[in-house]
Amino acid sequence: MPVLDINWNKLSALSGSDLKRETFRVLQAASFAIQSTDTDDPNLLEVVPRLADLLDAHPEELLSYRPLVSSLARSTGLWNYIETEWADETDALIAEAVTAPELGGVTFHREQIKALDTLLAGRNLILSAPTSFGKSLLIDALLSTDRYRRVAVVLPTIALLDEFRRRFRDRFSEKFKLVMHQSEISTDDPTIFLGTQERLIYREDLGNLDLTVVDEFYKLDPDRRDERSITLNAAVYRLLKRSKQFFFLGPNIDTISVAPDSRWNFEFLRTRFSTVAVETLDLRAVSNKRDRLIAEVGEDRNWPALVFISSPGKANKLAIELSEKMAVSEDTSDFAVWLKSNIGQNNFLSLAVYYGFGVHHGRIPRAIAAQMVRLFNQGKLPVLLCTSTLIEGVNTAAKTVMIFDKTINRDSYDFFTYSNIKGRAGRLGQHHVGQVMVFNDIPEQTELDVSPTLFSDDDKLPDEYIVHIDKPDRSKRSDDRFRYYRDRLGLEGDELKLASSIGLETAIAIKDRVIRSLEESDILIWQNWPRWPEILEVCEVFCSQQKVGSFGAFNTRQLATLIDKLRKAEDLKSFLLRQDQSYRGQPESQDNIFKFLRACEYGLPQNFALVELFVRQSSAQADYSLFLGSIGSWFQPEILKELDEEGIPIQISQAFYVDGDTKTTLRNRLYKAILNPKGALSEFEREWLRQAL
Repeated sequence: MPVLDINWNKLSALSGSDLKRETFRVLQAASFAIQSTDTDDPNLLEVVPRLADLLDAHPEELLSYRPLVSSLARSTGLWNYIETEWADETDALIAEAVTAPELGGVTFHREQIKALDTLLAGRNLILSAPTSFGKSLLIDALLSTDRYRRVAVVLPTIALLDEFRRRFRDRFSEKFKLVMHQSEISTDDPTIFLGTQERLIYREDLGNLDLTVVDEFYKLDPDRRDERSITLNAAVYRLLKRSKQFFFLGPNIDTISVAPDSRWNFEFLRTRFSTVAVETLDLRAVSNKRDRLIAEVGEDRNWPALVFISSPGKANKLAIELSEKMAVSEDTSDFAVWLKSNIGQNNFLSLAVYYGFGVHHGRIPRAIAAQMVRLFNQGKLPVLLCTSTLIEGVNTAAKTVMIFDKTINRDSYDFFTYSNIKGRAGRLGQHHVGQVMVFNDIPEQTELDVSPTLFSDDDKLPDEYIVHIDKPDRSKRSDDRFRYYRDRLGLEGDELKLASSIGLETAIAIKDRVIRSLEESDILIWQNWPRWPEILEVCEVFCSQQKVGSFGAFNTRQLATLIDKLRKAEDLKSFLLRQDQSYRGQPESQDNIFKFLRACEYGLPQNFALVELFVRQSSAQADYSLFLGSIGSWFQPEILKELDEEGIPIQISQAFYVDGDTKTTLRNRLYKAILNPKGALSEFEREWLRQAL
């Protein structure tokens, strides 16, 4: 196709009659290509955003071409690029017909309308589309109708939960009640349940659902090596059993494997339709890749830039190195000062932020990570170093994506993951043409088949999933496996499901270790608040089967000490400052303390609860309930933890908390603090709260 031969940089450098002549040739070639090319061919589609970018660069010289570009946008189905004030009447009418005033004037493109037609006809849909497709807008479009009263939305990360919560709050607060936290209970009112799989799987107030939405559905495939896959499948199984309709969304999937006798019917829409163009800069031949990366990071023409790094430790190390070499912003000193005061003078984050570098990965505290993304999208933090956590959903306004590493942790990523990372470049309405810098070989392109466990043959179902299946849905083989683990562990119902989340064979080994410990002493039999030796013994039991490093500690004694210190700390701020003062390790590993705090939310409570179940099989005197009810919120009031997940750091909210507060009363107090310029909050903190609330 002639369009493929266009040198867009050369075209943009032209002016006058040369520019007009060559632009017309592009329009002509694209119009001819439409007749002989697939309607979702990326090579054809990218002409429209590139021309939009060209029009923005030469607004006066190419003014007369705007109607022609709108006509091309109409022909390709990129109706969101039709400029109604310049388009001819037919093109403008099409754009107006697919514009949703109730969603802030969003204009849909052809493939979005195709997906909506399927869903509004009441059919189940699995959608595979590129990152820039605008998949989340489809959820909003469905919610804006009057067809759905109770909706469950399953999202992979809490950061993404908060992003959806904010958007739903702004658009649907008068139409739906939003339920995101375990403390929030639904009523008969129209309700949106927002949650990760770990949260939704145990909710008892779901009722009958009209729609279940699963984002990043490829994580249902156990071959994607996601340790949360079993829980996700179990949660989705539970939701689909009570839901009239489902909608799964994900990027770049080619096929879905389904067992012949699967109970779940759906339509699969696979499209390559993208709303932005991407320009790839091949830097594989560069001899000193790290020096070149640092040089490109320092160029403001590349900002805002995401830098993909394989692991948190490497991202931290690069942030330290960059902050020692250059400054890329003067707008983040207030944030840096806040970080020093609230997480520690010695923590590398404050220095990195001071010089304009953000860091985003699974260890960073959520409210701080959300602030990083917010400042990045505002242009105040022009460079964000990230791992796969940011790639998995949080929307950013990145112009450039620099793919520096070729692995995620130690495993080489495949073409699917590469495509998802690449898809973060460009943003409709902000950066029509994104840029990707590739420093290593691009993985071989292969078709990706997704095989969700809940769609699989019974013979392929893992034991950890089987314990979540209702008895009428279990085959004889599955029922035999279920009864084996039920009898071997001596657990029923939710207790057995808890064991499955850790691993059934791991749970058996933990049970055996508990029995041996009880034969030697009664140190595992405690109530209320445990002493340090009692905490240590529990840690010894479950860490005999799991890596202690996964809980953010180097050994079990340190893990027990961290738990004990956190419980006894006056507040989270003082705990973090003491840890900062006593830290003697490598700077890039200092955020292990944040990894420990993440473990307190889920991994540690699970393991302590499982140990308690086995101890109580021998002694009913054991009662860990007070401890278990507190560790998940870092031994602070639950509402402070919930607000932290909504972007308000505990270090701020704790200063305003009064015993007996509900989230509403505390929010109101924070609102008043925002309005008081002479109060306890700094101007930076007031602005942080203003945007978070």
